[in-house]
Amino acid sequence: MAKKPHKSLSFTYTEEMKQPCIEADLVPTLIPLLESTDQEMLLHAGRAIGRICYDNRNLQEELVKVGVITSLVRILTDYAESEPLVHVDLLALCNLAELDTAKEALSKTKVAEQLVKQLRRAENHERLEIVFEVLQALAENDALKVQLVEAGVQEVLSEILLRLQGSSQAEDTCILKAASDLIVSLLLGGKNGNTDSCKKKKQNNAKPTVSIVSRHKYSQDKDSLNSRCPRFISVMVFISLTCLVFCLSSDGNCVRMVQLGVIHQLLDLLEKHVESGDVSVQHAALSALRNLAIPVVNKVQMLEEGVAERIQALLRSEMPPVQFKLLGTLRMLTDGQADAAEILGQDPMLLNRLVQWCNANDHTGVCGEANRLLASILRHNRSQEVVKAIQEAQGVKHLVSMTTSEHAAMQNEALNALAIASAIDLETLEESFKESQLVQSLHKLLQDDNTSPEVKYNSMGLLCSLLNSGDLRQEIEEDKIKETLEQLCSHSNANVVKEAVTTLQVLKGET
Repeated sequence: MAKKPHKSLSFTYTEEMKQPCIEADLVPTLIPLLESTDQEMLLHAGRAIGRICYDNRNLQEELVKVGVITSLVRILTDYAESEPLVHVDLLALCNLAELDTAKEALSKTKVAEQLVKQLRRAENHERLEIVFEVLQALAENDALKVQLVEAGVQEVLSEILLRLQGSSQAEDTCILKAASDLIVSLLLGGKNGNTDSCKKKKQNNAKPTVSIVSRHKYSQDKDSLNSRCPRFISVMVFISLTCLVFCLSSDGNCVRMVQLGVIHQLLDLLEKHVESGDVSVQHAALSALRNLAIPVVNKVQMLEEGVAERIQALLRSEMPPVQFKLLGTLRMLTDGQADAAEILGQDPMLLNRLVQWCNANDHTGVCGEANRLLASILRHNRSQEVVKAIQEAQGVKHLVSMTTSEHAAMQNEALNALAIASAIDLETLEESFKESQLVQSLHKLLQDDNTSPEVKYNSMGLLCSLLNSGDLRQEIEEDKIKETLEQLCSHSNANVVKEAVTTLQVLKGET
């Protein structure tokens, strides 16, 4: 009796039988067969469902609704050693994985563990390609991406890259590209580009990658990676490996990578691809450099080796993704580094480009990052020359606008930057402050009940600096800020109260 359904299922393999099967609602009848413990039944049922639903989105969505995902993951788990069943199961997942509903359903299973197991045990190129295709689709989902990292996919990818990197065979080249593309996807994230959870979940899985880079560093041929692999693949393998280390590693691994000389290899690749306009390479390399710059010891070394100057070659890029990553990388370099702030803050080309990007209203991410970098340069700077350079580039008005941002973090960054700049050279900034109505903006922040306590606190700190200017003091008095400050003396936040009292004393000339 068992042979009978197997034979009937085979009819669905032909195109001429596909439409009648759909019209006859055969799929709902086949679904329960996926719960069978008969492997031959599972094999034929899986093939039939796959053939009928291939390239039919409506039927695929229907399959997900009736719970086929759970059945597919169960088969992959229970029959992981059965090559024919695994093959059919992977093909089915491959067909469904592009659907958002399927990704959502898969995120509630342990499919990541099973796929990593199959990736590890895959012995031929065909199997590797199918698994990679499924993984690439799943890596678009943030929850699944984290699950893949937790399952150790990065370690398997490192092993595959290490094993195949010296091969010149076309099939191996395809696998190298698929592996490196997947690593970049894991780094750059899903549709929201979120990698924070990825970083938090794993902190100790970078060792295989560090060892690969170490081999390249100490090999006889200094450019061995580029010489062993086709050019495009070598670039993507190297960058994706480096990116993954930074996404998942501890500060110790990042420091080790710098010691191995990764910085200049990344910079060389960046410079090569500025002219070609290869956005994926530039984007990935800048992601790596940004994360590499997180440890303080690395910032110092990177500045000493001229990283800030070298990556400014990308300032001419017209690609928003590259612009965004470039700004983030430069901001990470300036964090806590007065020397970096002084270098960047006296570069006319950079400052002019920053001001231009501050006006990029059609690219809010680039606009926001440009403002934040401008603020960071002023916050970490101690030089009067930098204040004058930013004033001459007309960057001050953008920082004044930033104080009214919808994001409290950006407001505080702008307020602190302007306070520090005022303490350094208020005379240079005075006219810009009047033109951009800084005093009036600060008053509104203090009056608004929705303004956070920290923003109110920093606004009053800036006001204290402005009171050192006769003209700005007059504006403060005319705007009747004194009354607002008196009201803030009974604010619920103790720090706000303390700062309001201090500011009133300065306003009255009592300090």
